[in-house]
Parts: sequence; structure tokens; C-alpha cells
Amino acid sequence: MLFVLNRPDVRNAFNEHMIAELTAWAAQARDRAVRGEIRVVVLGGAGTTFCAGADVTWMSKTVHYTEDENLRDATAMSRMFGALDGLAVPVVGRVQGAALGGGAGLAAVCDIVVADQAAVFGFTEVKLGILPAVISPFAIAKIGRSAARELFLTGARFSAARAKEIGLVHEVVPAADLDAAVGRHVHELLAAGPEAAAAAKALIAAVWGRATEDAMPLTAAAIAARRVSKEGQEGLRAFLEKRKPKWIEDTRVTKDTKVTKDTKG
Repeated sequence: MLFVLNRPDVRNAFNEHMIAELTAWAAQARDRAVRGEIRVVVLGGAGTTFCAGADVTWMSKTVHYTEDENLRDATAMSRMFGALDGLAVPVVGRVQGAALGGGAGLAAVCDIVVADQAAVFGFTEVKLGILPAVISPFAIAKIGRSAARELFLTGARFSAARAKEIGLVHEVVPAADLDAAVGRHVHELLAAGPEAAAAAKALIAAVWGRATEDAMPLTAAAIAARRVSKEGQEGLRAFLEKRKPKWIEDTRVTKDTKVTKDTKG
């Protein structure tokens, strides 16, 4: 399933409407994943830029917000990132042009990110006297404390190559090869058992930050459950019988595309 940010005239910048739409879409994608209707999500942006962060018109409104109004606004954005990060299906980011501020946050909640080699990234909020606060849990989980201490504090822009170096991006390719590279990752993801992929994604969140001894009971239970599951049994038998598992033979790939509204306000 492809979701396209569709505000190219403002470089797909966030406003309150796009935040609400992305949140609603994430809830819909979650429900469709539970029903087995989608296996992979690709998140992209229309035009020459993936996402340039906050929309100037929206920012001009927030200048006049009270602290309570800002809290409500930021909470809505936090819930959006949480909903995207919590999707059980793999999320592949297709980044061209720039991913700045909240756009870099979107890259952080993707499981796999493919970037144009000319793309520029940045946690640029401090340049405006504010913070990358809402995206910080997702970004720090992706790039680590050391990179965050440099990039959050300076607000400096950095290349796709540097983004790959710190783990924000997984593959960097020429712009002409972007779709082919995304397609390769989607192909690999569809070769995995859909329930196993969802369980693996949940496992990462569950064991991250835990001491090894604390994680052992959880990890042992997780693999035991998968081995006796219907999908696990099918995968093991397919391997032993030298055939493709049924989830590859019966791959249900939705080709529908969802785009955000090209709203100017």
C-alpha cells in the first residue's frame, strides 16, 4: 500500500489537516493489516521533496497559540507519529529532496528508508528556537544518543550518506533508481511470513533496552509460540519439502494508493 504526502507546493509540509489525515490513515492501515489486506506500506511524498517539516502558514498560527493550545497541537502530532511507528506491517520510506524536522521524524518511524543520494536531512528545530521534542523518542531510537547530541543541538542539515551512517537511512541510490530500490525491499518483505514479520517488529520494541537476562523469558516464549503457530509450521515444512510457503503463493498485495489532500491552509 502506497501513502503519498500530497502538498508539493509547500514541499509536503505538515499542517493540522495533514496530521489528522495521517493519523486516520494509520488507524485504517492498522485495521486492514489485522484483516490481512495489506502486507507492506510505502510512505512517499509528491513532487521534489519528501517532507520539509512544518508548514509556514501553520507555524504562523501557532505563534499566537497559548501553551495549552500548543500542548493540544503537539499531542496530536505525537499521536500521529506513534500510530505510524506502531503499525504491525513493515513501513518503507521513499525519500527524495529533503526530510527536515517532522520529515526526518517520518523517516525515523519507517522500518526501512531508501533515499535519493542528493536528499538532505535535518533535525532543524533549534534553528527556530524550538525543539525536536515530539519526534525525539523515535529519532533517538533510530540514530542513538551520540548522533542526537550533535544533530539535535546544532540543527545542522546532513547528507543522505551521513543519514545512512547513523542508521536513519538504510540505502542511498541515485534518484533514477529510487523506485527500483524500494521495490527490492518490498519484494524481500513479501517473502517473509506476514505474522512473523509483525511479531519480529513487536519483538524489537519489546527487547530494546532490556537486560539480556530480562529478555530471555520473552524471547524464548516468542520463538516457541512461532514454531507451533500455523504460519511457523507452514514455513518450516516448506523449507524441509523444498517448496515455497503458501504466503508467497497466495501473496495478497494491495496496489491502492492513498494521498493526503493538497490543502493550502
